[in-house]
Amino acid sequence: MIWWHAVLLGLVEGITEYLPVSSTGHLILTAALLGLDTPEHKRSVDDFNVIIQGGAILAVLGLYWPRVLQMIRGLLGKDPAGFALLVNLFIAFLPAAILGVLLNKHIKAHLFHPTPVVLALALGGVFMIVLDLRRTGRLALAPYAAKDITDLSPLDALKIGLLQCVAMWPGTSRSMMTISGGVLVGLRPAAAAEFSFLLGLPTLGAACLYDLAKNLHHSKRDGVPNVFEDLGYTNALIGIAVAAISAAFAVRWLVAFLNRHGLVAFGVYRLLLAALLAALAASGFLTIAPSA
Repeated sequence: MIWWHAVLLGLVEGITEYLPVSSTGHLILTAALLGLDTPEHKRSVDDFNVIIQGGAILAVLGLYWPRVLQMIRGLLGKDPAGFALLVNLFIAFLPAAILGVLLNKHIKAHLFHPTPVVLALALGGVFMIVLDLRRTGRLALAPYAAKDITDLSPLDALKIGLLQCVAMWPGTSRSMMTISGGVLVGLRPAAAAEFSFLLGLPTLGAACLYDLAKNLHHSKRDGVPNVFEDLGYTNALIGIAVAAISAAFAVRWLVAFLNRHGLVAFGVYRLLLAALLAALAASGFLTIAPSA
């Protein structure tokens, strides 16, 4: 890997992590276009793509620092609303934290292949289109309410957390499931996105640390280079920095876009991306497979 590879991967990660379009699908495609999905480097590249999520975490911490401070004050007993939000985030985080550890290897072994990934992208696209049409009353169903993030109940948070578990299926998109879950429990799309961003702090943080620990353990046990030695410490820092900057812009843009247009455009985009990945995988240009 050379420095501009790290820039491109960081850019793709930052832009797609919080958009409901599947960062996994985009990173797979980018790695293939850059020629980085070779067997000897695949494990390191896969782990690199998880580690640079740290940049996306930094972006949300910077943009939503007032909310984080509110939760800290709540933890200290000085802000009841902040404490309620913190409890709801913990409830929403817990299902994926438990199931992620239990099912991680099984999911990668059985679902990280072309058909499941493409299917997840396509079905997710249809789901988002139907959900937004119902939300706006364009289907023959009552539109959803328009609650704010502070109106969530613990049961609402649990429902969002359970939907986040579906995103362990590669190609589904954590952001898609958590934003859709927020809309399903009555949040406005922009408020659902904010809850999704905040939920990403513990979820992405845990995933980064878990994959990094596994990579370092695998390196020490088998006597092979770890992700930093294989791809470069400087490249990792570049990827994280670029991901942080691009994620900050993406988050700002997404909130404004959702306020004006809703979810339909992202559903259509997912369908187009699914068709592209299916064609590239069928031609042999793109490899979608778990690390050896």
